[in-house]
Amino acid sequence: MKAIVTPMRLIGLALAAAIFGLDQLLKRFVVDTLGLDQVGEQHLLLPFFDLTRVNNYGVSLGMFQASSMEMRWLLVGVTALIAFGVFIWIMREVNRWDITALSLILGGALGNIRDRYVYGYVIDFADFHIGDFRPFMIFNLADAAITIGVVILLARALFIREKPATEQDET
Repeated sequence: MKAIVTPMRLIGLALAAAIFGLDQLLKRFVVDTLGLDQVGEQHLLLPFFDLTRVNNYGVSLGMFQASSMEMRWLLVGVTALIAFGVFIWIMREVNRWDITALSLILGGALGNIRDRYVYGYVIDFADFHIGDFRPFMIFNLADAAITIGVVILLARALFIREKPATEQDET
């Protein structure tokens, strides 16, 4: 199947760009405007949600910590290759829901790649909790977008049976 730029794919790429831009704006707001520039600083918002500054040197769930400069650049390279693969997938995908999910993943990946490239770590700040119970690690918009995109892809793969899509289906 040949990669063709279609309106749905362009919308998907615009969504990825919007996720990337909003992620970077939120991080700048939290660090610069709210002043959470040191690890552990907090801004209490709600009984179940705070802004807490964390520098994440790893990837998903803090795994694969970049403990050296070589590991940092390896993570940048590997995640950039994965992001490029997601971009190619978007350019070949015909289903609008899959394009949307992949766009969320791409936008989030680019936001975190930029952080790791510029700072050597990813800025995380969203701290959802129920009392002392934290069902999630501290995260950012990029992480949330990636997670939602993956959940959409998994749900579609596991639960939705549909007829094969054609190029005409996505217009």
